[in-house]
Amino acid sequence: MDRIEAVSTARIPTDFDRWDDVLALIMRAFASMDGVIDPPSSAHLLTADTLRDKARWETGFVALKGDRIVGCVFALERAADLYVGKLAVAPDRQGQGIGRRLMQAVEDLARSRGKAAIELQTRIELTGNHAAFARLGFRETERTAHEGYVRPTSIKAIP
Repeated sequence: MDRIEAVSTARIPTDFDRWDDVLALIMRAFASMDGVIDPPSSAHLLTADTLRDKARWETGFVALKGDRIVGCVFALERAADLYVGKLAVAPDRQGQGIGRRLMQAVEDLARSRGKAAIELQTRIELTGNHAAFARLGFRETERTAHEGYVRPTSIKAIP
């Protein structure tokens, strides 16, 4: 098994041209949610072009093993905090600390931008994600419902 030291994280540069690879990674990483979460993941609405647009408004990071993209995360800067979205780690690399390193990059960004908090949301049904984020120091602050749903569908969390 490869050691985590062999994986690097980098901010996505403005001339980045591997959006198809990032999209494929997100689709692989989010595939296990199909048929589990309701409503379905917004990842299904992504294209290489929408990811490129997302990176114009948000700060993105990728994790690389050699030339292979094995993880990504996006952070949207808001007035008081950063909102974390589309954290994805290749299924064959999960559990190796890559998500932790990507979240560390977001925390470093928050500090550099003077943001007091980081917020993320995870779906109610994804108890494994709740546990993973709890290990990173996140705690539930609120349950929210997607438009058209009366029951909670997501959990908001902050460190």
